[in-house]
Amino acid sequence: MAPCVRRPLLPPRSAQAALLCAAALAVCAFYYLGSERHSFSSNSRRIKLGRAGGQGAGAQEPGVEASLRPGVGALQPGVGASLGPGVGALQPGVGASLGPGAQQLHVLMMLTKADTNPALRARLAVAVRSMAERAELRDGEQLHLHLVTDPASRRLGEPLVREQLRAAAFHCQVTFHDVDTMTHELFPVVEPMQQLFSAGAGSYYSDSIFFLSVAMHRIMPAELTHIVQLDLDVKYMSNIRELFDEFDKFQPGAVLGIAREMQPVYRHTFWQYRQENPQTKVGDPPPDGLPGFNSGVLLLNLQAMRQSALYNQLLDAEKVRKLADKYHFKGHLGDQDFFTLIGMEHMELFHVLPCTYNRQLCTWWRDHGYSDIFHLYFKCDGKVKIYHGNCNTPIPDE
Repeated sequence: MAPCVRRPLLPPRSAQAALLCAAALAVCAFYYLGSERHSFSSNSRRIKLGRAGGQGAGAQEPGVEASLRPGVGALQPGVGASLGPGVGALQPGVGASLGPGAQQLHVLMMLTKADTNPALRARLAVAVRSMAERAELRDGEQLHLHLVTDPASRRLGEPLVREQLRAAAFHCQVTFHDVDTMTHELFPVVEPMQQLFSAGAGSYYSDSIFFLSVAMHRIMPAELTHIVQLDLDVKYMSNIRELFDEFDKFQPGAVLGIAREMQPVYRHTFWQYRQENPQTKVGDPPPDGLPGFNSGVLLLNLQAMRQSALYNQLLDAEKVRKLADKYHFKGHLGDQDFFTLIGMEHMELFHVLPCTYNRQLCTWWRDHGYSDIFHLYFKCDGKVKIYHGNCNTPIPDE
């Protein structure tokens, strides 16, 4: 792939179309060559056909695999698989519930297609093991790990998680959520976004499950007020309890915590807007620019998301479409694109996490036309708390 031209002169319409196409191909190449292609788009198509045939959004359609347990996607109390006392070789107290008065620290990750991709199982093992080794919770606290899985991945993931939590020195509960059930619940809310922030039918981010963070406040019960969502390719280098302390730093109006993108991917994606607005900070590097966000680590204040009139207005298809048109934006990265786009005008909705909580390691854009400025985005001072091995980048050993 030829290096892109970052500061083009104003081209004719045909050249503009070609550049837009090239930008889309570059972003797609970055995420498809650097990561596995998990496709759930068939689920979305089946749901769409079911809705056209008069079925409700949550109706079970012929050919769509049933949920592992009814209601798992809605996280009803007591539903899901908990690693309770005496399960496997868990140490006393690990897996045991502290009772209704315990303060639960909710953490969510996705494990799908693990039966065909052993690398995902290895990543899950690293993520859970490193979290368990370093977590130190306070008295009366319990970690509640949520895993969104398909049936095959659950069969593989459950014993793996049990093994990695064997030596945990804290109380922990694990709940498995069926991906099909959650897709059914999300689809009516996020279907319009898939047209703006997906790479097309059959692509990795084309399904509604990759917009879970955008609308989680709509499908989770009111009792669940805060949750941390993380990609699977992470390694904890510090106590995860510190990440939950970041919720206390949210300013009034903020609904979620997220770190900046550490590559010039959005400098590239917003090229036309930047060309038409040469004084803009859109796509510029930190600390003064707007480089966009990376959704590998997300702090979701679900209660604030439910209460925010502004945030819920931005979920309206027409409003987000107008924003996309204004910035000439066509995304490919699911929830990350949505948060980046609305962040260009509504930074008050976000608590920006220090880069050390999502130390991204991918350097793809350094070798694809941005070597001269890459360091401005990639720089991250301070002791790393969470490594993020995005685009299959190896995570450093300790």
